[in-house]
Amino acid sequence: MPSIAQPPDVGEPLDPLPREFAAFMRPEIPGLIKEIRLEVTRTYPEYGRLLNGPHADAIRQGVEQALSAFVDRVADPGAGCALRDELLRKFGRVEAYEGRELDSLHGAYRLGARIALRRAKTIGRQYSLSPSVILTFADTVFAYVDELEALSREGYAEVQARAASEVSAVRRQLLHLILAAPPLPHATIASLCEAAAWELPAQCTMIALRTPVPDQIQAHLDEDVLADPGIPQPHLLVPGPLTAARREMLDRALGPAHAVAGVTVPPAQAADSIRWARRVLALIDDRVIPDAPLVFCEDHLTTLWLLTDPALVARLAARELAPLDGLSASRRDRLVETLRVHISTRAPAEQVGEALGVHAQTVRYRLRNLETHLGPRLTDPDHRFALEAALRSLHLQGRGGPHGPSLPRRRRVSSPIPAPHSVLGRGEAPTRYDDGGPGWRATC
Repeated sequence: MPSIAQPPDVGEPLDPLPREFAAFMRPEIPGLIKEIRLEVTRTYPEYGRLLNGPHADAIRQGVEQALSAFVDRVADPGAGCALRDELLRKFGRVEAYEGRELDSLHGAYRLGARIALRRAKTIGRQYSLSPSVILTFADTVFAYVDELEALSREGYAEVQARAASEVSAVRRQLLHLILAAPPLPHATIASLCEAAAWELPAQCTMIALRTPVPDQIQAHLDEDVLADPGIPQPHLLVPGPLTAARREMLDRALGPAHAVAGVTVPPAQAADSIRWARRVLALIDDRVIPDAPLVFCEDHLTTLWLLTDPALVARLAARELAPLDGLSASRRDRLVETLRVHISTRAPAEQVGEALGVHAQTVRYRLRNLETHLGPRLTDPDHRFALEAALRSLHLQGRGGPHGPSLPRRRRVSSPIPAPHSVLGRGEAPTRYDDGGPGWRATC
C-alpha cells in the first residue's frame, strides 16, 4: 500500500510530513473522535440511529482505527492497517444494507477531514510549524480520505453483487434492519419481508455466535432462519422460541462451535435480545458464566442485571460497607464474606458456617461484629437490598469486596485451648478458627 506521506498532486510535489508530526497529532485522537461524531450526526442525522444500534461498537472502532492508522503511517510509512481496511469495508456494507447511496458516507469522511485540518492548524500555531507543513497535511489527509472511500466502495459493491442474485442478501438486509435502534416502522419491515419472501413472526430468538463460525452453518439452518455469519459479531434470528426441533437444527448447524441464545422477544425488541446474548458471551470469556455448546440468556438474567455496571456496583458496595473501612484488610474481608453468605441465604449460623468452612460460633461472633459496625443497615430494607445486590455482583466478578480478591476459605486446625462448655463437651479438643470470638485464638 503506498505511503500517504507523498500527496499525489499535479505540479511540484510537496515534502512529506515530518514523522514528528505524528507525536503532535496522537494526543488529539480522543478529542477528534468526539468532535467528529458530534458534527457528523448533526449533519447526517441518519448516522445518529446507527451509533445507537447493534453496529455502534464497530462504527466507533472504525472511526478510531481510521484516525490511528493515519497517525501511525505518518510515524512509519510502512505501517499496516488490515483492521482499518476491514472496518471501512464494513461501513460500505452497512450503507448498502440501509439502502443508501455512498454520498452521505463520503460526505462524512470529508467532514471529518475538515475537522482534522482545523485541529492541525491549531497544532501548527501551538508548535510554530511552517505553513508548508500544514499544507502538506491538508493534501495528505484528503488523499487519505480517497483511500477510505475506495475501501468503503469495495464493501458496498460486495453487498450489491450478492443482492443482485441472491434472496439471502435481501434477508441479511432485513436482519440488519430488524436490529436497528430505534426500531424502524412496521410498514418498512413488512415491505422488506415481502421482498425477502419471509413472514414476520410474532416472536423471535436471537443467537449470538462465537467466531470462527463453521463454514457449513448456512447449509444446516432452517429456511426461515435469518443469518449473517460473515460479520465481526455474527448472529442468527430464529422465528419463535427454541423448540426441541430448533435445538436439533442449531446442534447440526453449529457443530463444535458455541453460541448464546437470547431471550425470546417480539421482533421490535430483537436488538435488546442480541445485546444481552453478546454480553453473556463476554461473561463466558471472563469465566463468570460457565461455557457450554448453547448457553441461554434466560438462565442468567440476574447475573446480567448485577453486572450491567461493575463500577457502579463497586461504588454502591463501598458506600454500604464504609463502616468497616477502619478494620484490617483480612478481618474486613472475612466479615464481608460472612455477610454475603448470611444475607443471600438467610440460613442459620450452622449452615453459613458449613458454606464458609468455619464453626457456627465463629459465624455468630462475626455477625455480632457486623451488627456493631453496620448497625441499622442490616435491618433497614433498602440498605439490606443494596448490600445483597452489591455483594452478589462482586462475588460474580470473582472479588470478595470492593477492595480485594475473593476470600480464601479459613483453615481449621486442632488446638489444646480449653473450649467453652456451651459449645464443646467436657474434655473435647476444640477446633480453632481464624477469628473466633472471646476465648478463641486467631490464626492470622
